[in-house]
Amino acid sequence: MLIGLTGGIASGKSTVSNILKDIGIPVIDADLIAREVVKPGKPAWQKIVNTFGNEVLLPNQQLDREKLSQIIFENSKAKEKLDQITHPEIIREIKKRIDSLQTQGEEVIVADIPLLIETGMVEFFDEIWVVYVSRQTQLKRLINRDEIDYQTAVNKIEAQMPLEEKKEYADRLIVNEGDKGDLEDTIISIWREINAEKNCTNCP
Repeated sequence: MLIGLTGGIASGKSTVSNILKDIGIPVIDADLIAREVVKPGKPAWQKIVNTFGNEVLLPNQQLDREKLSQIIFENSKAKEKLDQITHPEIIREIKKRIDSLQTQGEEVIVADIPLLIETGMVEFFDEIWVVYVSRQTQLKRLINRDEIDYQTAVNKIEAQMPLEEKKEYADRLIVNEGDKGDLEDTIISIWREINAEKNCTNCP
């Protein structure tokens, strides 16, 4: 079973990902892959430098993420160009790692992908899990986590696909309005359901 895990900023998706890892489920992290595919010398890195120039490089040749973020924040066409460079590389690597895990005999694999829906990967997975919180909770958690003001938090949230839209794609909607203990209980309950469907006798 291939599970696509997604959510929004400050929704708790990373916490869900960590809980799944603790249970023993292999989790592919798209954010980590996104960093790996733009390391110096990689094809995506070279394309980014060719497109945006050396001004987006630090002295050690790593990408200046702050500079690049500023460019794409101010220019939607620049963001489209960056996405066209990085997304195919990220998707290719995700699929490669899924193939590798399946070859190793893993029956359940989770891919933690923030832009799963936006990049058109929904049909690739057997189930889509969306971690959901209300906008009020999302704002409160983001302000506390990043120590930012209200308007900055609003801008960050509105730069993403709304969770209200994302939840329409969910095969399993994980509502994260409680504490971490509540979230752990929810995930373990879902995992037991999956194991029961597989007639598993070694459920956590």
